Amino acid sequence: MTAVITGGSGAIGSAIVKEFAALGHDICIGYLRGETAAEALAAEIAERYGVSAAAVRFDLSHPETLADSAEKCRKALGNIDILVNNGGCEYIGLFQDMTDEQLISIMNSDLVGTMQLTKLFLPDMLSAHKGYIVNIASVWGEVGASCEVAYSAAKAGIIGFTKALAKETAPSGVLVNCVSPGFIDTRMNSQLSADERQSLIDDIPCSRAGTAQDVADAAAFLVSGKADYICGQVIRTDGGWI
Repeated sequence: MTAVITGGSGAIGSAIVKEFAALGHDICIGYLRGETAAEALAAEIAERYGVSAAAVRFDLSHPETLADSAEKCRKALGNIDILVNNGGCEYIGLFQDMTDEQLISIMNSDLVGTMQLTKLFLPDMLSAHKGYIVNIASVWGEVGASCEVAYSAAKAGIIGFTKALAKETAPSGVLVNCVSPGFIDTRMNSQLSADERQSLIDDIPCSRAGTAQDVADAAAFLVSGKADYICGQVIRTDGGWI
């Protein structure tokens, strides 16, 4: 099967790329600014796992550009069987301090762009009567986070999108699910002080931060064929935090 993974050059994305390649899937690695990292990752998985791989730029903040990116994926690897919507960005700060441009950019990157990209690849899966869509949300989309209002709203939208789309596409053999990470040890959380980090970990029953591999394992399970009666679900990977 062939998978597109957006945000594929970041910590979580690259872990998902490697896990899917280990399952034997051909991979289109979507990136925004990490071209060098994405191309190096494509070369690595092609050599290590013997899969076909390509790196394609996706700018989710400008949904009107996505059709061209989707076509580049198809030209490189053929029709798409799996889509992992992992790309996006965040804004940390008070909601009233956001500019209109920042608000629109966050909502496009984290919600509208994901929906548009899914709409572009969905016909491939519906025609084949098989496919998997895995959306990467966040626990903040479930409970909300102060100073991450737009991000929380967008991720809540991703969860609603997952549940609704799953009901439309399951009769055609396309399964849609969502992974909702908690506190994950990535660059996004690197601004935390040691005390702030420990305070968060103290609240997590599993007594550690999550890893990118934890998220990748959940995503891989959903497309492994071992989860084919799981549909429209939010798989929370947070160590029992929320």
